[in-house]
Amino acid sequence: MAKQFDVAVIGAGAAGMMCAAVAAQGGKRVVLIDHAGKLAEKIRISGGGRCNFTNLHAGPHNFLSENPHFCKSALSRYTPQDFLALMKKHRISYHEKHKGQLFCDESAEQIIDMLKAECAAAGVHWMMPCKVEALSARPDGGFSLATDGGEVEAASVVVATGGLSIPKIGATDFGYRIARQFDLKLVEPRPALVPLTFDDAAWAPFVALAGIALEVEVETGSLKGRNPGGARFREDLLFTHRGLSGPAILQISSFWQPGTPIVINLLPEMDLAQTLIEGKGSLKKQLGNVLTQWLPARLAESLLAATGLAPDARLADLPDAQLRKLGQAANRWELVPTGSEGYRKAEVTRGGVDTRELSQQSMMATRVPGLYFIGEAVDVTGWLGGYNFQWAWASGVAAGQALQ
Repeated sequence: MAKQFDVAVIGAGAAGMMCAAVAAQGGKRVVLIDHAGKLAEKIRISGGGRCNFTNLHAGPHNFLSENPHFCKSALSRYTPQDFLALMKKHRISYHEKHKGQLFCDESAEQIIDMLKAECAAAGVHWMMPCKVEALSARPDGGFSLATDGGEVEAASVVVATGGLSIPKIGATDFGYRIARQFDLKLVEPRPALVPLTFDDAAWAPFVALAGIALEVEVETGSLKGRNPGGARFREDLLFTHRGLSGPAILQISSFWQPGTPIVINLLPEMDLAQTLIEGKGSLKKQLGNVLTQWLPARLAESLLAATGLAPDARLADLPDAQLRKLGQAANRWELVPTGSEGYRKAEVTRGGVDTRELSQQSMMATRVPGLYFIGEAVDVTGWLGGYNFQWAWASGVAAGQALQ
């Protein structure tokens, strides 16, 4: 005998648990199914174990999608303040770390426990670990789910299975396979919020800089007309053995298009060429010593080598043209990544179920009544800094309320 439910939610992550709790609070019989042995691992590892659970400034402009207006409805109906009210109810303390990013004072486990408690209070039934092997529409309406824990029948199914990022904690393409099965369009998935890599030979001069971090301004070359989806961020950059990482690079990676450059301003507070030219009369120093006032020594040396200047050259003796060349190298360092570290190190997946297939009010597939997609499975991708969790909460609530 199949187990009977009003709603089956596949995926017990941030969006799935939120949706299950809200739907069940409205009186629906809800089952939450997840293939993992450990619950909500992505929440657990977020924010260094403290979970960057939302951002105070979250709004539609912080999200990427081929259908950019889609996210407005859910985000406006469930805001960061709504989530903070839930945190307060469960007495979870938090702090703002940087640019509106909110973290638990103690542990990400508190968020998981809160969501479990909300599900428990509403009577959500759990099947975990449990793998959904097939999903099919029933001739008389509703759906049948063949699982390794037995057959489940539900009037509605919510797919909250996430994207492809971080496969070691169980990411799969299940949500995309379901979308294809029901002839729903996908926006091609790709890694986002991910370190960028470069050709080994091209990167060889910079390998020695691995470990250096500094605040920079980074933009996509698209701001110069190569691509209409340009962006600019001011955050920390980290040099690695294979390329570039740090918040600045993770942010820009979601906007970067293969084959196009990124442009890095290593000294966003100053126009280096102008400062050096104006200082020729007063800065009676060697060029290398001047640069290390503002840049890490190894980076300053690399910059000078790239522009053919000697560290011991006296600033006063250098022609303005050479100083302008050095300034361009520091303030507009243009380079073309060859790729990224891929899903292995990507924090999220850009792309997914095309939102033009879904109702922005309910998250239901407009051509498949009763089938919903929420969270990272959908083509809505937030910036770094708690935005993707806010989308998980908001889309989960939108679907959960529609199911009540």
